[in-house]
Amino acid sequence: MSAATDKARFFLEKSVPELKEYERKKIFSKEEITSIIKKRSDFEHKLNARGAKPSDFVRYAEYEMNLDTLRRKRVKRLGIRSAGYSGQRRIFFILDRATRKFHGDVGLWVQYIEYAREQKSYKKLSTIFTDALRLHPTNAELWAYAAQYSLEDHADMTQSRSYMQRGLRFCKNSRKLWVQYAKLEMIYIAKLVARRRILGLDELEAPAPAQEDAMDADADMISLPKLTGEDINPNADDESGNDQVALQNLNSTPALSGAIPLAIFDTAMKNFHNDDKFGHEFYDMVCAFGDVPCLQKILGHVLEVMQASKPTSPHTLICYIKHPTAGVAVTSAEFPRALGTSLVRMKEHRDDPNVAKEIVGWLQPLEKAEDLDPALQKAIAATVRNVERVVQAQGATDHHVASKGVRG
Repeated sequence: MSAATDKARFFLEKSVPELKEYERKKIFSKEEITSIIKKRSDFEHKLNARGAKPSDFVRYAEYEMNLDTLRRKRVKRLGIRSAGYSGQRRIFFILDRATRKFHGDVGLWVQYIEYAREQKSYKKLSTIFTDALRLHPTNAELWAYAAQYSLEDHADMTQSRSYMQRGLRFCKNSRKLWVQYAKLEMIYIAKLVARRRILGLDELEAPAPAQEDAMDADADMISLPKLTGEDINPNADDESGNDQVALQNLNSTPALSGAIPLAIFDTAMKNFHNDDKFGHEFYDMVCAFGDVPCLQKILGHVLEVMQASKPTSPHTLICYIKHPTAGVAVTSAEFPRALGTSLVRMKEHRDDPNVAKEIVGWLQPLEKAEDLDPALQKAIAATVRNVERVVQAQGATDHHVASKGVRG
């Protein structure tokens, strides 16, 4: 116990200059500093004693975060220009100790990352991600989080792709990671399209078909279509004229043609042996990006692959039924005809209970869509009721057969 006490005293003594500074500048009173010392002493003794838990580190870090928030408010109110010590370094130190002691606790790593992200400590974040992924290489969520961070906070698609490619080496069988990789690519395409529209470049000719490299299913990395630096970083030149030229060139590159999400899909389908459930998940993910010009190209390819491998699967049939309305706004003139085509396809397969349930889940949000034509609303509501009756009738039949089998 003396060793734990000595450690606690050592860490407490390191904070003495900080507390003296707070007292000298009247940020905290003597009574408040005494209270801070007592709180820190209690936490340090818990952390350095046997049986310390991750929650002890979390509570200590939360206390220091609240204390630092109060300190910043008082510094601002008192008009102190040089506040001296900052609580950020202390909080990092606590979270670093936590992740070293409980390196298997992913929740601690995530909290450490979130705090560093909030503080915009990008160099620290790079180190944290490296350590976390080195210790948890088979955690698909961490790889996806790192890739998402690179894209959202730094708009660095190259680094984001690198995280995803490395993650798939260790998590090759993670469906979620494959779908998330394609989703990041779709987000990137959507951002490029939005930027081109802002610059008035959205009326250019349709993208030319991009040639793809051959893919090896056994390779460590996915062979993606080649991109130039100009493709992935249209901001490389400060001159607006060159910037517009770069964005125009994107029109005929894989960045906008959908070749990269297609390459990811084809490689994933080979890895999962043409699993129709994965195809359905991929299809639904892509459907969310209705404004992307290459939407129909990607969805058409996904549906074609699913129909070639498992044409009678409920997952394939659901995608086939929903396909005519994909990317069509409910307020557009094309929507009624597209919906009519989907409903005709639905009638051919609604006897399948699995298909019927999915159809109900798809139609109900459409029925509640804003600005939807009242006539279409009535038609969708009637269709939902009819399909629900089919599902209920099928359920009653299955129950009757099951009970009859038990009696037999």
